[in-house]
Amino acid sequence: MFKILLSIFALMIAPTAAYAAIDAETAYILNSLSFLMHGFIVMLMAAGFCMLEAGLVRTKNTAVQCTKNIGLYAISGLMFWLAGYNLLYMDVNTWIGSLAIWAPSEVNIDDKYSSGSDWFFQMVFVAAAASIVSGAVAERVKLISFLIFSAVLTGFIYPIQGSWSWGEGYLYQIGFLDFAGSTIVHSVGGWAALMGVLIIGARHGKYGKDGRVNPMPGSNLPLATLGTFVLWFGWFGFNGGSQLAMGSAEDVNAIANIYINTNIAAAAGVVVALFLSYIRYGKVELTMTLNGALAGLVAITAEPLAPSVPMAAFIGGIGGLIVVVTVPLLDKLKIDDVVGAIPVHLFAGIWGTIAVVFSNPDATLTAQLTGIVLVGAFVSVASAIVWYALALTLGIRASKEDEINGLDLSECGLEAYPEFSRG
Repeated sequence: MFKILLSIFALMIAPTAAYAAIDAETAYILNSLSFLMHGFIVMLMAAGFCMLEAGLVRTKNTAVQCTKNIGLYAISGLMFWLAGYNLLYMDVNTWIGSLAIWAPSEVNIDDKYSSGSDWFFQMVFVAAAASIVSGAVAERVKLISFLIFSAVLTGFIYPIQGSWSWGEGYLYQIGFLDFAGSTIVHSVGGWAALMGVLIIGARHGKYGKDGRVNPMPGSNLPLATLGTFVLWFGWFGFNGGSQLAMGSAEDVNAIANIYINTNIAAAAGVVVALFLSYIRYGKVELTMTLNGALAGLVAITAEPLAPSVPMAAFIGGIGGLIVVVTVPLLDKLKIDDVVGAIPVHLFAGIWGTIAVVFSNPDATLTAQLTGIVLVGAFVSVASAIVWYALALTLGIRASKEDEINGLDLSECGLEAYPEFSRG
């Protein structure tokens, strides 16, 4: 322990022109610590998604939303152990990795980090993709069908497409860049959510025959706001940990810059969404503002290290703009996304992936667009097949009566707010 502390002190006091070297074992420990530390920060995003969704659904659907979120997190971890990690990273032959079950390896300093620490960090990412789907299809999807879909998404769909880039498959070979997952994580959840929303359909009463949109406000906006703050915090682990190393002064400096750009992009997304919603509606719309923060975060995720601070603000600000423009557009198209997950994670994810070319000289527009299209096509087709298979077997949509009464009663047999009347 003394040797590690001494090495960290040496890094802190080293002049910028010449960094103190540390031995391979210390670097191994620090790199593994980064994975573990950032990983448990990312895990908090599961709580953030849960609170955000619980606040944006109606009271009669809150308990089932909480059940979905803790269920999908657990299922994601199990599926990533059984299939996902090795499909994503092991023996990738351009399009897919190994079907073997993952197991931790012995200590090998040459690997630069513990295999278990890497598995843990990558595992907490996968649950985020399923959480995105959870919010979009809320208030009408059957619980068990959704959890089965989550198992397929996290165990197979997500890791297969991820192997094309992070597993050094086809997209990696053509130069596609996605630092922390604007496409690989967020747009995957967005495409899967879009397919679910289209196949399941809108909530009863959401759209009138005359084209009118009937508001269905969330039950607890303070809870949704708290969820947004928790997600914002978790994003420092999401992006910062994706540096994949903390064993040198350069790595620590890079992580600090990633934190700054991540925060600035989120802040710009908030401010743009706040003022544009005021200009458009004459009042500041809180849910738009919350989603502006998240869209800014999603947008900067594809490249949080290379941009200057003003560029990070620009990228995040466009994310906020996307939310204000596309949320009402989806309603016009009668695409019922309860929490705004598709504008935030899909549309802002696409924008962030394209924006990499503005700050990273190694990025090309052709490679970035190829990645967006290829991942989008694969995830959309695969997700649609799973949704349709579930519709033909277990069914994916609750009955009209259950939807009107609330899924808390039909799916969980209890209510989140039993002292209040349902509505």
